[in-house]
Amino acid sequence: MLELDDLDKKATAAFEGHLVRKDLVRRFRGQFPVPTYVVEFMLGRYCASTDPAEIEEGVEMVQQQLTARTVRAGEEELFKAKARDNGSVKMIDIVTARLDAKSDSYLATLPSLRLNDVRIGDKLVRDHDRMLTGGFYAEVEVGYDAAIAQEKGGRPFEILTLREIQLSTRDILDRIATGRAGLTTTEWKELLLRSVGLEPSALSPRACDVMLLRMIPFVENNYNLVELGPRGTGKSHLFQQVSPYAHLVSGGKATVARMFVNMANGQRGLVCQYDVVCFDEVSGISFDSKDGVNIMKGYMESGEFSRGRESIRAEGSIVLVGNFDVDVQHQQRVGHLFGPLPPEMRNDTAFMDRIHSYLPGWDIPKVSRAIFTDHFGLVSDVLAECFSRLRSQSRSGIMQGRAHLGGALSGRDTNAVNKTVSGLIKLLYPSAEMTVSDEDLEWAIRLALEVRRRVKEQQKRIGSAEFRNTQFSYAMGLDGVEKFVATPELQSEDSIGSDPLQPGQVWAISPGGQDESVGLFRIEVNEGPGGTVRILNQSPPAPFRESVNMATQNLYARSRELAGDRNPREHEFTVQLRSFDAGKLGAQTGVPVLLALTSALLGTALKGGLAVVGGINLGGSVEPVHNPIDVVEHALSKGAATVLMPISCRRGLADLSDEVATKVQVFFYADAKDALRKALHE
Repeated sequence: MLELDDLDKKATAAFEGHLVRKDLVRRFRGQFPVPTYVVEFMLGRYCASTDPAEIEEGVEMVQQQLTARTVRAGEEELFKAKARDNGSVKMIDIVTARLDAKSDSYLATLPSLRLNDVRIGDKLVRDHDRMLTGGFYAEVEVGYDAAIAQEKGGRPFEILTLREIQLSTRDILDRIATGRAGLTTTEWKELLLRSVGLEPSALSPRACDVMLLRMIPFVENNYNLVELGPRGTGKSHLFQQVSPYAHLVSGGKATVARMFVNMANGQRGLVCQYDVVCFDEVSGISFDSKDGVNIMKGYMESGEFSRGRESIRAEGSIVLVGNFDVDVQHQQRVGHLFGPLPPEMRNDTAFMDRIHSYLPGWDIPKVSRAIFTDHFGLVSDVLAECFSRLRSQSRSGIMQGRAHLGGALSGRDTNAVNKTVSGLIKLLYPSAEMTVSDEDLEWAIRLALEVRRRVKEQQKRIGSAEFRNTQFSYAMGLDGVEKFVATPELQSEDSIGSDPLQPGQVWAISPGGQDESVGLFRIEVNEGPGGTVRILNQSPPAPFRESVNMATQNLYARSRELAGDRNPREHEFTVQLRSFDAGKLGAQTGVPVLLALTSALLGTALKGGLAVVGGINLGGSVEPVHNPIDVVEHALSKGAATVLMPISCRRGLADLSDEVATKVQVFFYADAKDALRKALHE
């Protein structure tokens, strides 16, 4: 028997009547020809209890009802015969309706019975008008009139009663928001994941974040998302099984008439009927006309498309999911991360620019029994209804006055980040009245910047000069430190990335010496109130300790020209040296240490892709580097785009090979002040 954990107990108290044990859902998976949310509706009706005896009794009831009311393949005539013999039959099916102009009446379609001319009363259609725009699953009582069957062209079948598969009510969002107030943000995140069938304790924090990003199209209007990654990670499950407001388009041709509007009869397409339209196996998708992708690009940009002279607005989000045939590192080596898209989209930077987020599908584990939850989660119908109602809200103003985005973001980048932040905050805080913590806001901003930057990195890789600045950053508060956000798949722990490090951090290259070769180090400095400089490394090597002492004395002596009116003697600095290859001593790194100390004091980052070389003596003179060519070649091998060296190295680089010289820029400095000016991020 399942042991209830603390979250189960808190959730069942906060959301009484709206929870279901998710392991019960899996008992019925594949047994009946209905989506998961239909099964959960039945379980939510009969098994919304923590009492094991009541649950088992409810499961038995659900089994009986689904067995008696779902039509398996080959049973269509059996159900029709029951309707004829008994006068009516009850069943569960997806119901759609249309107006038949010839008879001036509505006709319903029941696909399970292969009937498309079932009579239905005007009142039923008016009360459930969603059947006119795509349909919904419902418990239906189908009647049979033998007298009408005798008539020529008679339609003997009629829908007598209809009950939508829907537990939610008009005030469901308010009720869920009230329950959310009783949980911490971490607990609510875990409950959201359990509500879609996953166990957060079996996922890494990174995978949990990506799963929450998958949910944004459900709560944000006109949100464009791409997720590509390995097979078997459940990319399409959320859009097929969890919500009746989502529609999955699987492979093949996507016609303009089906997606947007049918010019022949004016019928609106999928983006008008559903909250989310997901293209599964996107590499196999193609449009039936050349204008298809252009219409889609226009819709993704503005949420509108044209039908003749009429402009039609819709709110459906577009999701594109597909698979890599190779791992993400190889995909980047042979091309770019949009490679699996159809040819008409693959290299179109204008199309890519309309993508609000690119999810790293490679960070989600393959679907297995281990990641499914056995605990309580919100009934899918309740969750889907809350998501749908959140679409009418916007939280894009949440950053105003609290966070500021860096100058590298274009207008479209800013719009994409705002929409992603809005979606994540709506997921975390279903009530707009709740106070959003700075910690949660920063979490949302970092994710939003990352998933948008991934789009820009691919545009830059294709070769468009206009997208070359991808160093996305943000600052919390008016006087906050500028922080840069990277895309992890482009970073390597032991190489110099193109992004600026945090203030107080610098990549340093030691030229080595008699007993040591050239080495790459990262020097990290933290600043706080006090008046000393401490090295955090246990037993720091003597050459590095000497470099720190020389850098500290130079900072104290030249503080006015390096740091303005900030007095370094009133600050405590903690210094750490991290080695990234064979070098261990950190010799002749006085200038990099001095830049790190000054960067921490000023709260300003140094340029990205920069490696700094040079020692400094007590009088402020820069020491010569005996092997400048070796240093530059090592910097290039570690990913540096720029090397900052003493001016005395200029003649020694005359024999630098043409290949190296074309791949890395070398800047020279005369003294510490000159080095700082050239190293600071603009």
